[in-house]
Amino acid sequence: MGYSVGQVARVAGVTVRTLHHYDEIGLLRPGARTPAGHRRYDDADLDRLQQILFYRELGFPLEEVAELLDDPDADPVEHLRRQHTLLTGRIDRLREMAEAVQRAMEARKMGINLTPEEKFEVFGDFDPDAHAEEAEERWGGTDAYRESQRRAASYTKEDWLRINAEADDLNRRFVALMEAGAAPEGEEARELAEEHRQHISRHFYACSYEIHTGLAEMYVTDERFTRNIDQAKEGLAAYLREAILANAAHRG
Repeated sequence: MGYSVGQVARVAGVTVRTLHHYDEIGLLRPGARTPAGHRRYDDADLDRLQQILFYRELGFPLEEVAELLDDPDADPVEHLRRQHTLLTGRIDRLREMAEAVQRAMEARKMGINLTPEEKFEVFGDFDPDAHAEEAEERWGGTDAYRESQRRAASYTKEDWLRINAEADDLNRRFVALMEAGAAPEGEEARELAEEHRQHISRHFYACSYEIHTGLAEMYVTDERFTRNIDQAKEGLAAYLREAILANAAHRG
């Protein structure tokens, strides 16, 4: 008995109106009709509909679909090979689009426009996105936060590696002062604290002395910052705080 137009519409995920249109233009004529004139589709019709929908999904106009399917010299195997090639190309394009969207989401979250692999190479086990939501809640309404987001989104992997290298160099020099017994309120430590402030201003946002001292307090009151800074040397966070406060008092 075959399949009714309603059954085919439900199975194929198209409308009855679409099937009527395909019949009217000769793209998909049902294999039979009932005595009352109702359309009945057979398995061959369903195979043809599957191919029609495939080409439509790839953006082919109905006229071109008809030419492809009605070519008397068409080889069924070649037909499948063409579909496979087209589908593979579509998958590649979709994958590229998905990767672009993923990068955009990462940039939106933290302003860091790097792939996951590049992010690991730059930041190692530290995941900047893990604190993105908290940072936005605490500072999202500030000009400094917006400026930091804008700048960070423009940095490449090489930029981040250079910025991190500068930060590591500052830490090494602070550690050297600590080990030499230099007081954090002394001139050398204050000068280094000023370099630290300028490093932030140069790469992230305009870091005033008020902002800088606020960061200094956070370095010792938030154990996550303390733990991260003290990886270079135990007590570095506290030493850095004292140097920053001394510099602000001296210059502010």
